[in-house]
Amino acid sequence: MIIRRYFILFLTILLYSACKKDLPVVADSSAYYPNIPSYAGQMSIPDDNKLTEARVRLGEYLFFDTRLSRDLSISCASCHDPAKAFSNQKRFSSGVEGKNGKRNAPTLFNTGFAPDLLWDGGSFSLEAQALVPIENHREMDFRLSEIAARLSSDRHFKALARMAYGNERYESVILKALASYERSLVSFDTRFDDYYYKGKKSALNAEEKAGLKLFLSEKTKCASCHTPPLFTNYSYQDNGFFDTYKDSGRGRITLLPEDLGRFKVPTLRNVALTFPYMHDGSAATLEEVISSYNIGGKASINQSALIRPLKLSAVEQKALISFLKTLSDKRYDK
Repeated sequence: MIIRRYFILFLTILLYSACKKDLPVVADSSAYYPNIPSYAGQMSIPDDNKLTEARVRLGEYLFFDTRLSRDLSISCASCHDPAKAFSNQKRFSSGVEGKNGKRNAPTLFNTGFAPDLLWDGGSFSLEAQALVPIENHREMDFRLSEIAARLSSDRHFKALARMAYGNERYESVILKALASYERSLVSFDTRFDDYYYKGKKSALNAEEKAGLKLFLSEKTKCASCHTPPLFTNYSYQDNGFFDTYKDSGRGRITLLPEDLGRFKVPTLRNVALTFPYMHDGSAATLEEVISSYNIGGKASINQSALIRPLKLSAVEQKALISFLKTLSDKRYDK
């Protein structure tokens, strides 16, 4: 059925592109279903941007298109590389003219479940968030209206856009399509899922099972913030890694002193692949992260009450890291 849909879509695009004048193209409403297991819960999708095959494919087309940047130098995939679990394994990403961003690029896997976006929660939907890197002067540094004008001469884009959204304005189409593609990026196919949710006891070895037990224990309280199955509770926390606040974090949005230096709890799914860590990429390895948590932070002003010395042995720290590596999607866990 999926192959047939793509064949029909392909033929429609060919016919459309062959014509000298625009033809009326009916929006394709074939539903798209991300591979989300029942235990992961429901993904919230706005009524005016329901997932369809055409919308996801258009979003994918735009995601890899450098025309979204002012100087044609970068695409969304430049910072969110599929080969690196949709991160880029750099402390800061490079934007137009080689400018560096100020925060680490997180993975996009399972971002469709997030109630708000960005490290500080400054965007309330994927559609709104898509505009942030486009117009940020350190990233794509382009106006959405100019992108729409640039793409308006691309017959392939125009055919895909009409199939996906009918006669909506291109500015809206670009943001909605990118959001649709991001909602299609889900990751639940891991050895942890096999063990914990599917009952395959051989999926983890003894050390990994010990690490999981520690992760869920009262001794570490890791799961209080990094709550399965998404391995985040989407709260904003000061983890005590910084004794001074160079980035105000959530405080930039709320203007509340108690939110100064607090950042969204990131997902730990694919964490072995999405280094370096923290909002500023200041922790290079998982060993460094666990070691910092083990000493209990730096007693910063807004440090979470959950952060205190863990007193884990070297063996326990190693087991915890071994467990975290089982959260890698099988397409990367080779």
